[in-house]
Amino acid sequence: MVKTIDAPVEEGRRTAEREGARLASRARRVATLKRWGWRIAGYAFFIGLWDVASGTVMSDRVLVPPIAVVEEIGEIFRSGELWFHLSSTLTKIAIGFALTFLVGLIIGLLTPNRWWEAFFGDFVTATMATPGLVYALVSGIIFGFSPIGPIFAIVLASFSYVTVNVAEGMRALPKDLVDMSSAFRVGGRRRLRHVVIPHLAPYLFTGVRYGFSTAWKVTVLTEVFASNVGIGFSLRAQYQLFSMNGLLAWIMIFFVLMLFLEKVVLQLLEYRFFRWRQEGRLA
Repeated sequence: MVKTIDAPVEEGRRTAEREGARLASRARRVATLKRWGWRIAGYAFFIGLWDVASGTVMSDRVLVPPIAVVEEIGEIFRSGELWFHLSSTLTKIAIGFALTFLVGLIIGLLTPNRWWEAFFGDFVTATMATPGLVYALVSGIIFGFSPIGPIFAIVLASFSYVTVNVAEGMRALPKDLVDMSSAFRVGGRRRLRHVVIPHLAPYLFTGVRYGFSTAWKVTVLTEVFASNVGIGFSLRAQYQLFSMNGLLAWIMIFFVLMLFLEKVVLQLLEYRFFRWRQEGRLA
């Protein structure tokens, strides 16, 4: 008799859970569509404003219309220059930012100690406050057109963002978690994996975002002054030719690639890393 009474109740609970999940999924889809709608509307507005201003506010030889820039990008793509220069820039950024992350992480893990903080503190602050133009000029003078120049500039300009965020995360590490892991005799390697790294993850991703955006700008800026290949070199070449079409085309290529790496690659990595938090929140 008890089972007969409980069965409809259990079925009703399951039905309510399914209905709640369906409504939550629908709400997420609606929110996503609205967000993408506003994003597309923003692009349409600015491209339309650009198109109207070309030939009215400014001469179309100075501010070329969007369609001319798109045609120029197509020409760059067909000529094979796009992949040649793009691969060079991306290779420098990949190597430079890998070194940046390693250097920033090591110094960031050391700086909560007051002695290491005194040793590195002023250097980290100075490198963070120095404009990227300085690193571009210095690396150009030291290394010339060598690809080492942009990599050197990336490390100097970007490591401090990783360092500062990692150091802040280490200072905010809950002492209770460390004491608990010690009480349960958790080894150093397991403590690093299950306590320290999960706690530092948000700080690491914040440092990576800021450092990566700085690395992009410094790389292209260094290529403008001291390189014979890459996006920065292409910008300089179009400037020297007084080609507004080519200049805007390479600027748009840089803009689209930067957005792709930031909004797709980095966000996808962040989503996968923190998926356990989202699953816990849904549960």
